[in-house]
Amino acid sequence: MSTQTLRRRVLAGAGALSLALTGGVVGLAGSAQAATKTTPVYVKCDAPAPQPDAEGIQDYTITLPDGAKAGDTVPISIDPGLTPIIPMFTIETVNTTKAKLLVDGVPQTVTSPPTPSRQTAGQKADPPRFDGTVKIPDGTEGRTIQITIDQVITDADIGGTVYTTTCTPDPRPSGSVGSVAVEALPKDPVTTKLTPNSGKAGQKVAVTGANFAPGAVTCSALLAGTPTGDTGQGTAAAGGAATCEVTVTKKADQIRIDGSVTPYKDFVFLEDQPGVKNPVDVEVLPGPLAIGPQSGNPAVSFGKVTINGKPQSVVGQFTAMSVQDFRGGSLGWDVTATRTPFLNETTGHSMAKAQIGIQPTCTVTNADSPSTCTAGAPGAISATPMKVASQAAGGEELTGGEFAVGGAGMIQLPPFMFADTYQSVVTFSIA
Repeated sequence: MSTQTLRRRVLAGAGALSLALTGGVVGLAGSAQAATKTTPVYVKCDAPAPQPDAEGIQDYTITLPDGAKAGDTVPISIDPGLTPIIPMFTIETVNTTKAKLLVDGVPQTVTSPPTPSRQTAGQKADPPRFDGTVKIPDGTEGRTIQITIDQVITDADIGGTVYTTTCTPDPRPSGSVGSVAVEALPKDPVTTKLTPNSGKAGQKVAVTGANFAPGAVTCSALLAGTPTGDTGQGTAAAGGAATCEVTVTKKADQIRIDGSVTPYKDFVFLEDQPGVKNPVDVEVLPGPLAIGPQSGNPAVSFGKVTINGKPQSVVGQFTAMSVQDFRGGSLGWDVTATRTPFLNETTGHSMAKAQIGIQPTCTVTNADSPSTCTAGAPGAISATPMKVASQAAGGEELTGGEFAVGGAGMIQLPPFMFADTYQSVVTFSIA
């Protein structure tokens, strides 16, 4: 568990923050056999003060493959048109955009790389296209699925400070901006597990798989991608689950159920060595799942703001926290955030209507980590735990590693409050 303290000083008098930000949308690139569609979408964009909010039509050009199988990960390209926001100032930014899509109703996010951008005062911005992928949901065989836009969030980095603009279709989500015809055939067959996954010549190995056509199956051993000649027989049930047994008689490094797609499952062949045997055992104990530093991070300063009778937004950056998963298993984890109210315990003043949001980030800090991590969706932190990062469970595969969790923060202040110094404590927990 890690705690970060946020401080905000509100001054009485004249003055305002000066910042310009342009909202935008994302993009992704299609494959050789692809379909491109341009769709006008009416959006309402919420920009940081003093940049006024805006709304209007934005044309999205989406490129997707014509067809795919359920479970496939396919390329997508989004080329946003001119945004409805007209910047108040000319400014250089580095923009990162997250397009929150609904793929047959399933939420998926496509994130652009950080891209230098020049916002020109009085002119609508034209965000560049960028590429990514979406996954075709399971259970969509034989249907044409639709992709819609739920929300588009653009982070503009100005000298290390991040300002966020959120554009939401009206109505939300948008109408269809692209479609993919899903094959009626089942998903690609895969080899899922070997029991055991090592042994000497003569070792019998039980092989399992998924997504096979019902009936007889054959399994085989390979060395450097070439079949060794060791094969076995098995069956696949009506639901596609296959079982097969093969006896390994010669050196092999992989075993598969024939017809499955790569990667196949690794097999460790144990060769007899002449001489005196001297077994060497080592016991590997699980390590902790932890988030740190345990002493907490230093206070995050969001600077000062002057009361001007209007709602205002100010931004800051949460200090990154380290996540260590040394459990040596296949479990996942979630990092959540909660906060206390904005208070001054000495004066008794509070800002009940103030909100703080986070644009989460999660990066791998140890290149040997067997897992990746996923940042949560942007949102407001409250007394209810909000997921800011996660690592998916691995099933039969090893998970774990070292990661950094943080993100940009924004405090939304009411138009009137006591001029005072306020504090909220944001606590990040892992489970």
